[in-house]
Amino acid sequence: MKGVMIQGTASDVGKSLIVTALCRMFANEGVKVVPFKSQNMSNNSYVTKDGKEIGRAQGIQAEAAKIEADVWMNPILLKPRSNQEAEIVFLGRALKTLSGRRYRETFYDKGLDIIRESLEHLEKQNELVVIEGAGSPVEINLKDRELVNMKVAELADVPVVLVADIDRGGVFASIVGTLELLDPPERQRVAGVIINKFRGDISLFEDGIQWLEKKTGIPVLGVFPYVENHMIDAEDSLSLNSQFSNKRKGNLDIVVIHLPFISNYTDFEPFLYEEDVSIRLVKHATEFGNPDAVIIPGTKSTLHDLNTLKDSGLDLLISSHIEKGGYVVGICGGYQILCEEIIDEAGSDTGIQNRKDKGLGYIPGNTVFHHEKDTIRVTGEYHEDTGLLLNHKIEGYEIHLGKTVLHQLGCSFLRLESGKEEGYFGHNGQVIGTYLHHLFHNDEWRNQWLNMIRKSKGFPNKEVFYISDFKDKRYDAIAANMKAHLDFDLLKDIIHKWGSV
Repeated sequence: MKGVMIQGTASDVGKSLIVTALCRMFANEGVKVVPFKSQNMSNNSYVTKDGKEIGRAQGIQAEAAKIEADVWMNPILLKPRSNQEAEIVFLGRALKTLSGRRYRETFYDKGLDIIRESLEHLEKQNELVVIEGAGSPVEINLKDRELVNMKVAELADVPVVLVADIDRGGVFASIVGTLELLDPPERQRVAGVIINKFRGDISLFEDGIQWLEKKTGIPVLGVFPYVENHMIDAEDSLSLNSQFSNKRKGNLDIVVIHLPFISNYTDFEPFLYEEDVSIRLVKHATEFGNPDAVIIPGTKSTLHDLNTLKDSGLDLLISSHIEKGGYVVGICGGYQILCEEIIDEAGSDTGIQNRKDKGLGYIPGNTVFHHEKDTIRVTGEYHEDTGLLLNHKIEGYEIHLGKTVLHQLGCSFLRLESGKEEGYFGHNGQVIGTYLHHLFHNDEWRNQWLNMIRKSKGFPNKEVFYISDFKDKRYDAIAANMKAHLDFDLLKDIIHKWGSV
């Protein structure tokens, strides 16, 4: 197999972004390239064209590679549901929920088999594979049964490029320490090093490059600058915390409730690019303040996170916000939390059959959890009873176990192409609930919603800001930026000569 694997000295060193950039670099040269990550642990997921669920990073990387995403690019997705358990999504379908220990004890051989099968499938369909690792390859307590780093490089028989994050400090120790902890055959597979997130004058790091190459005998393929607002969707909680640490103060203050098991937080990333919007993540009641709008995002554990809201007092602050005329949108689990009652009929959310909990009560409906999960891409338009303009489509995707039934007619948010009514639209848009992830990536809708809030504050309307128009251009821009700091010819030489006698 022709390819390369990008591993990191730690989580959030930039592996996903580098794989995305490499996919676009090779695609721009006419190479049929495909991304791959054997096992992803993230509640940020992506729905493929055929309604399967994979890690969001691989969906984005497929877009960068100019191909359609499929389950072979990420055959195993682990979605944390508690501090001890995760749902296993196997070839795009939810399989079961296991503890970390049970997963390692019972799933290893099955995992190896599907990784081999996936790699064989991708090799037949493509010319080159760019593989992403996870975390660090030298987690000593996990190395004997790992499915994400050196074992995958061995199965694919590809060279490894090790990425380190200089922004967090300790870059020399992290690189040398990682190499020292690798077994000799693993270390021999490391063919290059990339230093990521460099701030300042890169020429001042020349002595560091020379020291590393002399110390390790491995070439430094590039020193990549820190990229602000790269607009390539984030994957894990570390990315979430760093991405939304922006303290910019806009006229519109939007709070996103940081639920313990928040999922698909890329739903609200578009607000980062609205000049008059300040978006804040809030975990504690003391952080809530007096926002103009509140977004309750998706969650992998609705009832757990609902009760966390109640325990923290955030439920009372959200209720007070709504009573004062503030805007609120609940997406997926957030939609369910806003309902009157949530019934875990199948025990699929909590493990307790027929458990019932009171929601916040601002959406006149109940949610019932069943066994089967819905994963589907959908398109629709505003429901005729909303009074909203109907001159554009709304696109998104659904990933949920619960079914929500409203108690009254004429209050749905959308009418899908299938004819199904979806979501809730109440009080002239003050309270909205929907199962559609990616809702705010619809530029016209995001603009219309923000203009409702602007009007309520006495601010003038703004024109639509079309993020979607330049997202593909961002793939090219990120690829060009990294290529300018990468010895791309040497990387290609390493890939093509690997394994040759």
